[in-house]
Amino acid sequence: MLPESTTRMKNEILEIPDVVERLLLQGAGSVKATADEVRNLDPRFFLSVARGSSDHAATYLKYVSELLLGVPMASIGPSIKSIYDVDIAAKGTMCIAVSQSGQSPDIASLTKALGEAGAYTVAITNEMGSPLAQSTSATLPIHAGKELSVAATKTFVTSMVAGLWLLAELKADAGLLRAIHALPDHLAKATQCDWSSAVDSVDRNSLFSLGRGPSLAISNEAALKFKETCQIHAESYSTAEVLHGPVSIVEGGYPVLAFAAADAAEDSVADVADALAQKGANVFATTEKVRKANCLPHVRTDHWITDPIASIVSFYGMVEQVAARRGINPDTPRHLQKVTETV
Repeated sequence: MLPESTTRMKNEILEIPDVVERLLLQGAGSVKATADEVRNLDPRFFLSVARGSSDHAATYLKYVSELLLGVPMASIGPSIKSIYDVDIAAKGTMCIAVSQSGQSPDIASLTKALGEAGAYTVAITNEMGSPLAQSTSATLPIHAGKELSVAATKTFVTSMVAGLWLLAELKADAGLLRAIHALPDHLAKATQCDWSSAVDSVDRNSLFSLGRGPSLAISNEAALKFKETCQIHAESYSTAEVLHGPVSIVEGGYPVLAFAAADAAEDSVADVADALAQKGANVFATTEKVRKANCLPHVRTDHWITDPIASIVSFYGMVEQVAARRGINPDTPRHLQKVTETV
């Protein structure tokens, strides 16, 4: 049973380990059947269609595809079809469309058009009866249950896990598959990570979030959550880019969150975090390799590809605290609604 909470968002964050467990228990059939079909088709490259948090999940899957399978994945802007009415050459590709509601007309119309152009289309969604799910070659339900808070949390995580699971099955990577199935225990620990040391720092009007590789997707999601739940202007950058121009606005105490996994990019993320701290920024990072920045409590999973999933779970707990501190209800951000139907 969940502890009492003042926000639905917090309750849904605490549900994440359980909903991932449910996905792993109930999703095997659809994931393995889809992987078998894709393996037989042997697509030349992958496409993604998504917006908002779902697009950040797709960015994570792009890095996984390219790092794990060596197969490039390109993001296609939904307006290519819905506004400009241009058909994309998609024969011999796989398209992954990510949408928790599956309701947005532009996502559904582009995905359908890509299927008609020869792509094998896969919907990752929480709504099996949605227009998107009804128009694709295969559907991977994320089994997240009803998400009541406007801010997506558990549906973001389960979308990443479902897509990752499909790609791991395509690779037949036994170690990664074991790590995916071990995620619920790690994510339970991630919900308990105390990031309160960063709350005072980030409770300002502007900040940077940083990442590299798969963790860049987590940085993108973090920046969005600061905007929609806390009304804080946050910008996400790769640590390979932030020193090229954006660093000019850094001043004493400027808040920075740097997301790192136990992967080949960890050293470079730590180096940039320390460089920004040296310039006076108040930097918090999910790596013990920093020397001048502050190390946040973090959970390392059984595989570097799954580490970023634990990072976002810990972050969600903190950003909900920041919203409460600012007197904002993260369940009902101003100007927003749960389902945005873009044309």
